[in-house]
Amino acid sequence: MAFVNRPGIADADYKVTTHEIVEAIRKAYPGHPRMAAIQRIANNIGVESRRFTRPLEEVTRTESFGPRNARAYADVCRLAEAAARRALTAAGLTPADISTIITFHATGLAIPGLDVHLVNALEMPQTVRRVPMTQLACAGGAQALGLAAQLARPGQPVLVAGAEALSTVYQHSDAELADMIYKLLFGDGGAAAVVSAEPLKEPGLYIEDTWTYLHRDQAGGSTHYYKLRADCTGYHFDSTPAAVNAVAQVAPEIPWIHHEDWAPEHALIHPGSSKILDLVVQADVCSEKAIRHSRTVLEVDGNTGGPTVLRILERVHDDPPSAGSLGILFGVGPGFCASASLTRWTPSPSGGQRPRREA
Repeated sequence: MAFVNRPGIADADYKVTTHEIVEAIRKAYPGHPRMAAIQRIANNIGVESRRFTRPLEEVTRTESFGPRNARAYADVCRLAEAAARRALTAAGLTPADISTIITFHATGLAIPGLDVHLVNALEMPQTVRRVPMTQLACAGGAQALGLAAQLARPGQPVLVAGAEALSTVYQHSDAELADMIYKLLFGDGGAAAVVSAEPLKEPGLYIEDTWTYLHRDQAGGSTHYYKLRADCTGYHFDSTPAAVNAVAQVAPEIPWIHHEDWAPEHALIHPGSSKILDLVVQADVCSEKAIRHSRTVLEVDGNTGGPTVLRILERVHDDPPSAGSLGILFGVGPGFCASASLTRWTPSPSGGQRPRREA
């Protein structure tokens, strides 16, 4: 179908450790009856650090929806733009070369949105096709890459770009145990990549096939599993245990994993949590070795929503699998939806490998 060039990554400005968040929780909720459980979760959640677009003391401040949303959208635009510029450079293209732009984010409400911002900021052609996706959340990156592979044509590359400011859902008014998990899990960041019908200039990912799936439980729907909710103080993230358990039901539906010789060498699995990664391995979607880059990204960046799979792809570029090896890209999101791509690691015509991004 199409090639995915080396991604461009944009990091948020402020690194925040899990220890710092636990201390902020202790200060904000003195005498919380589940503090021992919160500490256990912090020790086992698989996240050591993440980056926020704002200092922790600003992130934790309670304020009205308007200014909080405006800052979140501005941060999403800034991160996505920086990532897009880096992705174009990595692909050796200019904004004028792009035929279609696909954008994804769930935080930061604005109309017109990120797609219009990037077309103007990058001075892309006014005739560029725009596909804005704002409700896929964690599945955004996987879904956008799969769609881009279907839309790319010779001489018509597609730019995929997204960002999240998930720190905006850090709310002191949310004090249940599940709320504490998301305070410990989420991070901010942007990512982008060019998807093209032409062979890559360096080794990279080739998407052979795509798959999407909308889960239904016995009650007939699963929209309540997890969702983003807004009120006068901003965004809030709600979920039920069914959101994690559904992964074990959805993963076996991936069509390729039932082939007799299924043994992907690389796996770009969205790390919604360490438990989700465990369930993917248990469902025989991939091995623990193949999922190692997802584990690392979760540890150092946390869950940054849709852009996370592109962060994983960057690490695969820096520690590449063997040429021609089979792989899979997989993400889940609200709905309860899933998106996957069957991939293969493709050598470049020159056989070269570009240097990794500087830290």
